[in-house]
Amino acid sequence: MSKGYRLSASTGIHKGDRDYQQDQVALISHPHAKGCLLGVVADGMGGRSGGRKASDQVMMTAKQLFERYSPETDDATSSLVQLVHEAHMVIRLTAVSSEEEPHSTIAAFLINPGGDCHWAHSGDSRIYHYHGDKLIKRTSDHSYVQTLVDKGEITDEEANIHPKSNILMGCLGADTEPPVGTHLIATLRAGDVLMACSDGVWHYFTNEELGSVLSALPPREATEFLIDKARSRARGGGDNLSIVVIKVEPLG
Repeated sequence: MSKGYRLSASTGIHKGDRDYQQDQVALISHPHAKGCLLGVVADGMGGRSGGRKASDQVMMTAKQLFERYSPETDDATSSLVQLVHEAHMVIRLTAVSSEEEPHSTIAAFLINPGGDCHWAHSGDSRIYHYHGDKLIKRTSDHSYVQTLVDKGEITDEEANIHPKSNILMGCLGADTEPPVGTHLIATLRAGDVLMACSDGVWHYFTNEELGSVLSALPPREATEFLIDKARSRARGGGDNLSIVVIKVEPLG
């Protein structure tokens, strides 16, 4: 990425209508490499403390690995895949020592100083890449309803209101190794927007609605608007919500 751009960013988190918060969100600047950022969303599951424990483990593992990450020598995608598997292993070890069944999703993206962006995800927390209000790419959920969408049996809209929309085909902390989806954006450019969020957010919006909000508002206002709107659309039955938004803006 040339020096003609700057990044503006925001995170948001809300417990929704749940009694406790199991989501976690973080946006971390690299301790040594200027312009190197890691964004992470983790949606914990498994009882009151189990889910929070799992999402805590994801964040702890992410911070530890990112501190050791070198943009010059390390492959970003491999590092993110390593993050998924290490966090999974730590959650499994925690589960052995406790009664709960802690699980978590992960959606993580890493922006290098050169302007390339890598992402990895497992479960149904999502990452979206927009240019202006146009959707370029989003992650594909590791969920039962996504398999039905992929087979052409139901539409994206039907998936959102499907009674089994919360059933995951894979995540961190399960008995089997987590599935990992990865993607590379070779060069970020002015007008690009990245958003990672838990299903408590994306469940209530179409791709077009998200695009219009993300393109029209600065990151802080966009995160607040999306959380408020998702809360009202949930009508008292909303999940935890977590979101991180980054906009690539031209200088001046």
